[in-house]
Amino acid sequence: MGSRNRRFRAGTFLLAVMALLGPAPASAAIDGLVGNSFTIDAGAGYITGGDFNRIFFWGFADGNTGQVQYPGPTLIVNQGDTVSVTLRNGLPEPVSIVFPGMENVTASAGVRGPVAAQAAPGGTITYTFSAPRPGTFTYYSGTNIDKQVEMGLFGTILVRPAGYNPLDNTTWRAYNDNGSSYDREFLYVLSEMDDQVHAAADAGLEVDPSTVVTRYWFINGRNFPDTMAESFAPDLPSQPYNCAPVMHPGDRILLRFVGGGRDLHPLHTHGNNANIVARNASYYSTGTVVNGYADLAESSFTVTVAPGQTVDAIYEWTGAQIGFDVYGHTPFDNVTCNGVAGPSPGFDNVTREYCPDHTKPLPGPIGSIQDVANGPFYSGSPFLGATLPVAPGTNPGAQNGAYFFMSHSHNEREITTNNVFPGGIATMIEVDPYWIPLVEQPPTP
Repeated sequence: MGSRNRRFRAGTFLLAVMALLGPAPASAAIDGLVGNSFTIDAGAGYITGGDFNRIFFWGFADGNTGQVQYPGPTLIVNQGDTVSVTLRNGLPEPVSIVFPGMENVTASAGVRGPVAAQAAPGGTITYTFSAPRPGTFTYYSGTNIDKQVEMGLFGTILVRPAGYNPLDNTTWRAYNDNGSSYDREFLYVLSEMDDQVHAAADAGLEVDPSTVVTRYWFINGRNFPDTMAESFAPDLPSQPYNCAPVMHPGDRILLRFVGGGRDLHPLHTHGNNANIVARNASYYSTGTVVNGYADLAESSFTVTVAPGQTVDAIYEWTGAQIGFDVYGHTPFDNVTCNGVAGPSPGFDNVTREYCPDHTKPLPGPIGSIQDVANGPFYSGSPFLGATLPVAPGTNPGAQNGAYFFMSHSHNEREITTNNVFPGGIATMIEVDPYWIPLVEQPPTP
């Protein structure tokens, strides 16, 4: 790991941890462009891998800023909207956009393409469509798809359901019933790259998509640990979106997965299964809510996301049946769980503590700092919200006494960056104690 191309971004990693765990509250908003009229520019730029490698790419940019990005801007619209997207093509070959799941798609101007009307180099085309149903959707170039999707011409569309109000969290649902309700939402756009193919494109050489050998895997355009750095980090100008879910015990967090590239990605969440409520914006329900979820929801150990597919899943963590009091309460603390001093049924209404484990001790001794290999996500204590001394030389990131659960690809190659572990498709879900404030308001349309 002595060469520059194999050094990890240690500074960015520490910034990521501090951004997650510092005094500033975390946001539940998915970054993107909100409205029903968008201008998107197709252009070229460079991203930075987690190994510092600079990779040429093609991408879409918000036409108001011109900053090309990987993946393209997330477009956030409302169910029933008529949406217009104007594409301005700054690339040396024709480009188009297709919008799977949208209806009444029309295009003004442009030239005929094999899949969709397209903009010639230097040209402009406007697409208009209706957003008939809520959910998570993708968009991508319909021209020379094998090459242009590999190069980075794709993005995400979120359609809010009827009745959604960003100021009223009782309306926060992925679909049109409470089986898809959530407290916070996060986006996972999963993709991959062959940097040598991109280098050939940068040199003006002909690109043969059949020669692709993937070496980089991404969540929202970043390799781990950059996935956890703040959104719009200044040293990642072409990779503005992070993926750093933060929650309280008992929160329902909506994970929106998008298969942005050419490969299938198996995404595993630690701490608990994820409950899949939709694929390709097709809601898993007959109109009935069972145990708080759509009646056909699928509890999944690993969420498999196919190319071009979207998956909506709800993840919860409460500490239920972990076998000890996660807050470390003892019978001598005079702390109750739903008003009861000892173990009792249900969950506490405020702390969301699992009351059957209230005051139960840890089933073994706490290791000393000499016995425990401390990492940056360990507070020194096994209890939520508590901290203890850590090994000398360790810089603990869990300053709030948070718990961290990794979410990552279950394809081992995909948790590397250019053959270096750890990297690729991985991030951490942070569970903060209930008293740590979290920003809950998504952006206002």
